[in-house]
Amino acid sequence: MMPIMRNTLDKIIKNIPKQDKENPTIIFLLEQFEKQFEIILTLKEQNQLLKDEIARLKNQNPKPKIKPSKLPKDLKPKPSLKGINQKKKKKTATLKIDKVERIAPEHIPDGSTFKGLNSYTVRGLQIVSFNTRYLLEQWQTPEGKIVAGKLPPHIDGHFDFVLKSFILYQYHHCHVTQPLILEQLREWDIDISPCQINRILNEGKDQFHAEKDDILQAGLQSSGYINVDDTGARHNGRNGYCTHIGNEFFAWFKSTESKSRINFLELLCAGGIAYLLNEDAFQYMIDARLPKSSLSLLQAFPITTFTDSAGWESHLKKIGIVKPRHKQIATEGALLANLMRHISKDFVIVSDDAGQFNILSHSLCWVHAERTLAKLIVPSTKKQEVLEKVRQQVWDFYDELKTYKKNPSEKESHRLQKVFDDIFTQNTDFILLNIALKRLHANKSELLLVLNRPEIPLHNNLSENDIREYVKKRKISGSTRSEAGRKCRDTFASLKKTCRKLGISFWQFLNDRLSGNNLISPLSQTVEQHALSR
Repeated sequence: MMPIMRNTLDKIIKNIPKQDKENPTIIFLLEQFEKQFEIILTLKEQNQLLKDEIARLKNQNPKPKIKPSKLPKDLKPKPSLKGINQKKKKKTATLKIDKVERIAPEHIPDGSTFKGLNSYTVRGLQIVSFNTRYLLEQWQTPEGKIVAGKLPPHIDGHFDFVLKSFILYQYHHCHVTQPLILEQLREWDIDISPCQINRILNEGKDQFHAEKDDILQAGLQSSGYINVDDTGARHNGRNGYCTHIGNEFFAWFKSTESKSRINFLELLCAGGIAYLLNEDAFQYMIDARLPKSSLSLLQAFPITTFTDSAGWESHLKKIGIVKPRHKQIATEGALLANLMRHISKDFVIVSDDAGQFNILSHSLCWVHAERTLAKLIVPSTKKQEVLEKVRQQVWDFYDELKTYKKNPSEKESHRLQKVFDDIFTQNTDFILLNIALKRLHANKSELLLVLNRPEIPLHNNLSENDIREYVKKRKISGSTRSEAGRKCRDTFASLKKTCRKLGISFWQFLNDRLSGNNLISPLSQTVEQHALSR
């Protein structure tokens, strides 16, 4: 149906005499034809979704979604390496050798002369159980007291730190499930139960939780921007959300039951949640259109700071602010004012335009913005050509912004603002495209914040890539059940991704912390050092 109707519309437009193309009646009829075609395409898409749902209910496969490859095609033939004198890299020059074995020929004829050794290195791995029995001496003093030997400081329970590190590494880094870890360890003759594996994964992790919380504080105080995103995180049979906060130096995850702006502000407070009433809070309430009657009630009381939610809720109820919307605006303003005591008002939040992230200096992701154009339903070949032309203009402008980030200047900034206006205020023959362009132009300040802050990214890919780690874990292991399990999943996802960004081996990090050596600097300090040296 789609190609037939497109060809029909093209033929109609082609056969209209040139002098009649400006006729209002003909223009109106063409617009109606275009709208009807868009309705048909929408209904066709909905019909396919219903068919897919019926197929799933019948345990059948729905229609597959096969997208074209987005990889650029390299039309140039690759140069041949034959005949090129390349210097062979010595791969074993710095390799640690654990065993050296000298092998003589099976038969050495008489009169032979030794001519040296030919080195041949074989890489390998030894996986064996290693059990240690400590015999603690007990001595009785002349006074009758018993003096006994003590276990080494790194001993905590009946499993050593290497085994604990391996279990944590397999579960959080390699995404291996607990039953498979149990099977794996038992095949290696390690006597351990499912309950013991669960305890190793979830209990006694206060040190890791504290280090994870310090990462967020260091990241916010040493950086000028963050990328944010969220995803579903089902917990204990109920739907929830996991929020990601980070940049190129750190990643931080937190699972909660809500993804509201209040929840986001509480996360940014990094454990120091407080409710502050000052000019910044009142200005936010005015911008959010809090009624003057409620605003005057808040401004009339001398109490300005509340350190817990119960006290804040009690204060709002006492002064007569009980409507949910008014309480929400007041709470957001008080939390934001408290947050601004620790970070600048110019701190940039880069997001995909989710409403809860629109605070402080907000920057929009260009990739998500362009999807507004990519999702348009195109009624004709001509309209498709118009759409592709505009999309190409957008991506060309995006390339100019990337060039500007490397060498910013005031003159270039003014030019790019004018180009932005030219692209997003143009009128085309495609009505839906004009509406989409107008909507994007309304977000000009958020899309062009990079002109004033060249250091911030143009997209939110970093946050999406980080949160994909959490999504993979969710798909493999499902939802969490206990509060300790949910907390550990957030903590070790944060530590793992932060270690990767800082160039620290997660395996070495786990061994260092569980052994008690603490030779690796706290991750929060390393985040600050990397941010300052940028």
